[in-house]
Order: sequence, then C-alpha cells, then structure tokens
Amino acid sequence: MAGPVDYLQVHSYDYVRPVPTVNPNVDPGIVDVAPVIKWHFISHDMNPVNASSGPALIPTTTYDKAPRLDYLLVPGPDPFMVLSDETVGFVRRVWSDKRWAVKGLMTVCSGSMVLAQTGVLDGYRVASNKVALGVAKRNGVLYDKVKWVGDRRWVVDGRVWSAAGVTAGIDLAAEFLRRELGEGRRARGLRVLARNLTEYESNPDRPDPFAGILEGVELNG
Repeated sequence: MAGPVDYLQVHSYDYVRPVPTVNPNVDPGIVDVAPVIKWHFISHDMNPVNASSGPALIPTTTYDKAPRLDYLLVPGPDPFMVLSDETVGFVRRVWSDKRWAVKGLMTVCSGSMVLAQTGVLDGYRVASNKVALGVAKRNGVLYDKVKWVGDRRWVVDGRVWSAAGVTAGIDLAAEFLRRELGEGRRARGLRVLARNLTEYESNPDRPDPFAGILEGVELNG
C-alpha cells in the first residue's frame, strides 16, 4: 500500500500547492488541476494494524463509521487469510450499494487474491502477485471465478484496477492518474513534477519482465 499511497499523494493539491512558490520553474497552473485527496485508513476497530510495509498503521475510522468513498484501495496481506464477516460486508457495501458504491476499486499485490473471496471480482480480469498466484494454483486453492492475468504488471477492467507485485502498484497509480487527470498541458506538467519529485519512471502494463514466474501455469481452467 505504501508505494501507491505516496505516489498518489505527491499529485495532491495539499502537496503541490506550495511548490510553485519555492520553484519558479514550475507552472503555478498545475495547482488548479491537482486533486484534493483525503485519506481514510479503515479497519474493524481503531487498534493499530501491523502492515508488511513495516510500522504499524493507525486506522482513522471503522467500517461502520466510514464516510462515503470515491475509491477503495486494498493492500496486499497474507494471500491466504480469511476475511472477517465485517470486512466482507463492508467491501460488498461500498462496491454495490447505490448509496455507497465507489467509482473504482484498486488492489495491490496479493490484495486481489484476498478480495476475491468477497465475490466482487467475479468475472473480472485481475492481476495479483505472481508467486502467490502460482502457489495457490498448484495447491488447488486459487479462487476460480476471477479471470486471473499472469502476464501484466497491472490490469484495468471496468471499475476494477489491479496491480501485480509491490512496485507494480505504483505503476497502476500512475496509470490511474493519467486517466483521471487527462492529457491537458497542466495535467502533464503535474505528472512531470511528480515524476521528478519521486524520481520514478512508471512502467506500462506490458511487457512484464516478471511474466516468466508463471510460465507453464494455467491460471484459469
């Protein structure tokens, strides 16, 4: 989760607003296209969550108190963990309830494998961590109602945005912003600024240098 969150935040209004005042080479017009982003870290209670990225994360709200969301980002936990009833109910609500439905659902790494058990990914083309996909398939525990994609760094299918391994999540965030911000001059300037600030050149969905991890593995069928 850490990579995509940081990359998205670098494009935000709060982050870029002061930049033109300290760097005269930056077009101040980029501030006008920078999205206002408010993050909510959501869990079943307010206790710290031990993340694979290192430091424990402190939830800012709970499933029953969360505000209406525009997008839901699901990070990658143990790919074989079983979600609680509260988590499943929350995901299904923000996916399909007309009052709560999100514009998009984003998953990073093994997050899609865990999310599959909620049923919201049924029928969608979805990427995930390739090592975890291979292990699940070989052991007969890969959820078979999802159309798993093993040769892409990221996949966009309708409202579902999914990334493969950890760094692929940053590439997915870059593609998300490209589509959301558009190709106008100021939007391009904002993306260039973020690229320079992060010193990261995003990758396309393919060719995927890690596709060989699943060579010989038939994910679907």
